[in-house]
Amino acid sequence: MLDFPNAKINLGLLVTEKRPDGFHNLESCFYPVRWCDALEVVPAETEAFTMSGLPVPGNPDTNLCLKAYRLLQQDFQLPPVHMHLHKVIPMGAGLGGGSADAAFALKQLNSLFELNLSKDQLEAYARQLGSDCAFFIRNKPVIAVEKGDVFKPVELDLSDYTCIVVYPGIHITTAEAYGNIVPKKPSCGIEMYLKQDVPVWKEVLRNDFEEALFPRYPELAGIKEQLYSAGADYASMTGSGSAVYGLFKNEPGSLLFPGHYLLWKGLL
Repeated sequence: MLDFPNAKINLGLLVTEKRPDGFHNLESCFYPVRWCDALEVVPAETEAFTMSGLPVPGNPDTNLCLKAYRLLQQDFQLPPVHMHLHKVIPMGAGLGGGSADAAFALKQLNSLFELNLSKDQLEAYARQLGSDCAFFIRNKPVIAVEKGDVFKPVELDLSDYTCIVVYPGIHITTAEAYGNIVPKKPSCGIEMYLKQDVPVWKEVLRNDFEEALFPRYPELAGIKEQLYSAGADYASMTGSGSAVYGLFKNEPGSLLFPGHYLLWKGLL
């Protein structure tokens, strides 16, 4: 069984408070984009996990796809599988690629072995794997709150927009991103801002991590400015970085980036 776990972007990201458990509460709109990995899961005689594409640091035995398999294995008599992940979505970019891989692994295992788990049940498993994993079960635009794993549907259609995502090769850890964040309660919720026309978002829709990370990584601010100069209606860093995206209603102007940058362009 072959599937293509996709990335997401954050339309606004507000860090609203520090939680007693050490995590942070946030508010954001998660929106899927079609920058995809490839994940194949097939029955096998012995458990195996292999990878290709972009190098993934760390021990493959701790990959979220395997963790998803072992999580379901605790509750179901799953036979061994061979999972192969071809990595295309960059890591440490704020695009949710690892979370998408885990969620799609759960969905594939559910279909492959006819577990008949509902989407609510799959989301419950996904929440055990990571804060934004559950989003990729339904994979539709939502307002995400709390740790980013409690969702409210949102009516938002950006299908007539072209999105350009630029990843400059800067890996930003969660610890680094949150290290300089000062949580603050917003005066207005993100859902209200999203009701405005997209060009208005430039003035009202913010990602709190930009204030913390742009002084340390000025090239990120430079990417955002280039996207606006090329005609973006809205541009922002996604997640806790370091990918920066622009939304274009018309064909973008000239964009030139260093050769080691990774770029994705497509309709939303």
